[in-house]
Amino acid sequence: MSTNKWKDIEVKLNNWNSLDDIPPFAEIEILRLLDEMEQADLSEEAKALLYCMLILYRLKRNVTDDHLQKELEAVKQRSNHPMITEVQSLNHYLSTYNELAAMDLNQYQLRETDFNPVKLKKVKALLQEMNRLQQWKLKQQVAVSNIRKAYNQLFSQIEIIEEIAEDMAFALEQRKSIKEIQLYNEAIDRLNHFLHLFYDALPDFIKEKVTNDPLEELNQMIGLGEVKQYINQYYHYLRYQQKRKEAGFQMSDEQGLNMVITGNPGTGKTTIARLLATIYHRLGILKSDQVIEVNRSQLVGSFMGQSEENTLNYVKKALGGVLFIDEAYNLKREDQTGNDYGQAVIDTLVSSMTSKEYANQFVVFLAGYPEEMEHFLWANQGLRSRFPEGNVIKLPDFNDHQLLQIAEETALQNDYFFTEKAKNRFLSLIEKARVDDSFGNARTVRDLVLRVIFHIGSKQNKPFDSHWIEHMKITEEVIASLDDQQGAADPMKELEQLIGLKHVKEEVKKLSSFVQIQQKRKALNLPMVPIQLHSVFSGNPGTGKTTVAKLFAQILKQCGLLKRGHLVIASRSDLVAGYVGQTAMKTKNKIREALGGVLFIDEAYALYRGEKDFGKEAIDTLVDEMTKHNENLVVILAGYKEEMERFITSNPGLESRFKKYFHFEDYSEEELLEMVQYHVNAYQYKLEKDVEPFLTDHFSGISVSGNGRFIVNLINEAIQYQALRLEMDTEDREPLEWLNKKDFELAFQSIRGTK
Repeated sequence: MSTNKWKDIEVKLNNWNSLDDIPPFAEIEILRLLDEMEQADLSEEAKALLYCMLILYRLKRNVTDDHLQKELEAVKQRSNHPMITEVQSLNHYLSTYNELAAMDLNQYQLRETDFNPVKLKKVKALLQEMNRLQQWKLKQQVAVSNIRKAYNQLFSQIEIIEEIAEDMAFALEQRKSIKEIQLYNEAIDRLNHFLHLFYDALPDFIKEKVTNDPLEELNQMIGLGEVKQYINQYYHYLRYQQKRKEAGFQMSDEQGLNMVITGNPGTGKTTIARLLATIYHRLGILKSDQVIEVNRSQLVGSFMGQSEENTLNYVKKALGGVLFIDEAYNLKREDQTGNDYGQAVIDTLVSSMTSKEYANQFVVFLAGYPEEMEHFLWANQGLRSRFPEGNVIKLPDFNDHQLLQIAEETALQNDYFFTEKAKNRFLSLIEKARVDDSFGNARTVRDLVLRVIFHIGSKQNKPFDSHWIEHMKITEEVIASLDDQQGAADPMKELEQLIGLKHVKEEVKKLSSFVQIQQKRKALNLPMVPIQLHSVFSGNPGTGKTTVAKLFAQILKQCGLLKRGHLVIASRSDLVAGYVGQTAMKTKNKIREALGGVLFIDEAYALYRGEKDFGKEAIDTLVDEMTKHNENLVVILAGYKEEMERFITSNPGLESRFKKYFHFEDYSEEELLEMVQYHVNAYQYKLEKDVEPFLTDHFSGISVSGNGRFIVNLINEAIQYQALRLEMDTEDREPLEWLNKKDFELAFQSIRGTK
């Protein structure tokens, strides 16, 4: 940070000289400044103010800091800035207020009808509490004048109550007549009054978080701009209609209160539902702000009549409040048989919403994913008519900036903070998690932050006598260490180490270089050539297609193109269903599983067996989803060369999307022998001298079907024959290591895959 910036920072700090003023820096900014303070040219007063501001923020979050208070005491030795004393005093004031506010003073009020023993018990209990509160009184005068005045009034009243209570207790113990009950009760009322004055005197900045206003709580939420605007308008609409009714106006066609709240996971559907319930209650529309949250498992029964009973029970619980049904579309599943009782729940719910017994006594909120909710409501007209189109709240996904705000707030609530570089690096973790519509938004981000915190805790070895900020800091290195690429093998090196496949290796390297250059051009805002990575891998079994596909996925992740870089292997049975309407869903589910990585479809030509075959639906769905997900998915079709060529050319949709062809040649005799040597060494076996000439002659005289798979099977058979010929009770190591010619002769005779 430049010298000029530090000068600007010091100016802003010095302009902050009252607890009634909002600090010029946010809490996270202060933590970052304190972290960089060793390199800063700041005065002792400015440093003291940073600590004062930090403590103030933490007091606002109701966090008491022994370590920071000690730090402030140390700073006080170097600076006599008056704000230090004010912040220290404020800490005491807040503790005092919390102690007093936790008491229910009204329980000590006396009634004329109370028997004397009851009166005495109450008076003694109050006297004990007043004596205990005296320990909170500061002995010396403090600096904050307006708060000090309210504070002194409070403790003066405590002393007055003590005197009155002592006289009252003495009189009751002596069984004398009591004439000062009213004076006693009024003294308690005045203490309550002074407690409110004391709270009012506290800085507004500290009290900002304490709000009972649901609209204020909504407006403090991150993002949701259009939703906030709508709910504010909706609130004023309801309030206006309420005032019209009070003035004698009536409406025969009122807009219903039932709501549909849609959004992807983690966008705040449940939070919005609770805020709306509070708004309805505050306006007097509902008797209670309770929200009864249910889902399919709680409503749908397993036998006839149970679903209706379950639904009515929850309706009764929600009377006066809100019945919130999460993922409501699960109530009726299109693929379920007649034994599914979800429709009974819907019918009972509609009946309850319109019946004389329950109508207008509770409100229903339905929540779920946008697309599924739309289909669900259109398929249930009776239910849909109870939810006006204007009463549909669509919660958007959070953008990157908002997700980082949520991450920083989550870290702060757990006494951590991101350095600036760490915050930017954390965005890459978010990007890797955001691969499809199931991305959990705020929920996922909070989980990622907790994952980072767990990683820090599991690796932390710094002593606690080190600077306190070291135990709060999330660094770029910490987040980088969570990256899957850290410490992982280099997939390009692994590809190079594979036996044979010279042409395939060259093609993969060329494609990898092309992707990396296009990514660099994108970063420099240069035009990008469209990256088309969907490929066809052709070749006989055992030629390495699946192995190369897995490495290809990892290479594309390393290039920054794929977020996960995993490989999902599928065949016809994974994509094609046995009845109408289910193939598309089955294919979409497999594609969703592969998002952020590579979908490898083996023997892909088996998908198409004619126009009337369900496989055609799988192909059409695959083509559509490839277009939809674009750079978030790579599809590799694999199979025999001639069959794959016929399959691709027979479908224009496939032909236009698969531009890269990789042909995997059968392995040569030398490559097959090299594979034998590789696998033998991997299992720590050795070949006798006459084995390699024998294998070379055999490989040249037969046609191997299965390539690499054949070699693995051959070695496994040879090892088993070696075990058969060895004596079981041998304790000598050397015979256990050697495979001889006879082992392989027998292996060749028993194994299939040669002609």
